[in-house]
Amino acid sequence: MAGKPKKVPSYCKHKASGQAVVHIDGRDFYLGVYGTPTSHEKYHRVISENFESSKRSKVFELAARTRNSDLTIVELIAAYWEHAEVYYQKNGKPTSEQTSLKLAFRPLKELYGTSFVNQFGPLSLEVVREQMIDAGITRKRINQHVGRIRRMFKWGVSKELLPVAIYEALMTLDGLKKGRSKAKESKPIKPVEWSVVEKTLPFLSIQIQIMIRIQLLVGCRPEEITLIRPCDIFDQNQEVWEYIPESHKAEHHDRERKIFIGFRAQALLSKWLNRDPQTYCFCPKESRKSFDIQRKNKRKTPHTPSSQARRRKRTPKKQPGDHYTTASYGQAIRNACKKAGNDHWTPNQLRHTRGTMLRKEYGLEGSQVVLGHAKADVTQIYAERNFELARTIMSETG
Repeated sequence: MAGKPKKVPSYCKHKASGQAVVHIDGRDFYLGVYGTPTSHEKYHRVISENFESSKRSKVFELAARTRNSDLTIVELIAAYWEHAEVYYQKNGKPTSEQTSLKLAFRPLKELYGTSFVNQFGPLSLEVVREQMIDAGITRKRINQHVGRIRRMFKWGVSKELLPVAIYEALMTLDGLKKGRSKAKESKPIKPVEWSVVEKTLPFLSIQIQIMIRIQLLVGCRPEEITLIRPCDIFDQNQEVWEYIPESHKAEHHDRERKIFIGFRAQALLSKWLNRDPQTYCFCPKESRKSFDIQRKNKRKTPHTPSSQARRRKRTPKKQPGDHYTTASYGQAIRNACKKAGNDHWTPNQLRHTRGTMLRKEYGLEGSQVVLGHAKADVTQIYAERNFELARTIMSETG
């Protein structure tokens, strides 16, 4: 049973000095002359910054204690992480940015965890970056990780945990330039040939096969194909359907995402819409159940009691989910590529394949609006007229 919340300390008078005082966690905070507006203002500020409640942020603890003097890197990371766990969420679940932050902070903690923040400068940040290079991280990813570290220091400035001069000094370190550092370059994502995909299909479940075919036709992101639900499909009485994902990459920028589904993709998807509108069309639980039934039907000899006993397993810790994730979708394809003896390819390559095909036939703008990109080169073209163009293209090709 949870304990009772602590009572907020009272505004009191210190008789000996005539000052206002508040007693918090064994400490006396003097507020100025008793009864004055200034002392009342200071009382509310001290309570806000120092009163120990069950959910008090580390920020106020550190700000009250350090005042820019003895804050360590580990303490700054801990305070920032409290903020990041709340900020980097989507639909109540952690986003991939939380994982990226952990990877960015790992070498920082290893090298400078116990160092004071006010002793950390551009040269220290360069040492952290060198460790990332030695670890084999690609140049673009290293620049992103350095940006995440700077972002933490910027946040620390906004919370008055450190002086702005520290953040400004870190900004003087230039990013790694292509061909001008020891960092390795990342390989660009290239389209995948359909012949390669086709060889992989027999080694995949029916659900994954359908997901691949639909994704290639509509050009959506891997996450978007895994999250399709009947309730997200609109205009089913029209020539072209609209799919509005419950979650997408740019939703935190207040961008609208519409995916248009032509007659070819409709034919593939229709069967999977006959379910509860709120459930996901492609479900690993269903796929696993179907696989077990097929395996049982293919068996030519009956199980003996001893073989059943040997094959009986405890309930696995990780049960199939109610929808595929980008990780499980990609893993299924990787496993199938191995079985097929194929070169490895990823779901993201299907999107690039579709983009390449559309660009050849409909130009850059046609490719951009179907894929849902906000920009074509440096020209902002994402507007309502582009939805009409995307709808037209899908009626012809999707």
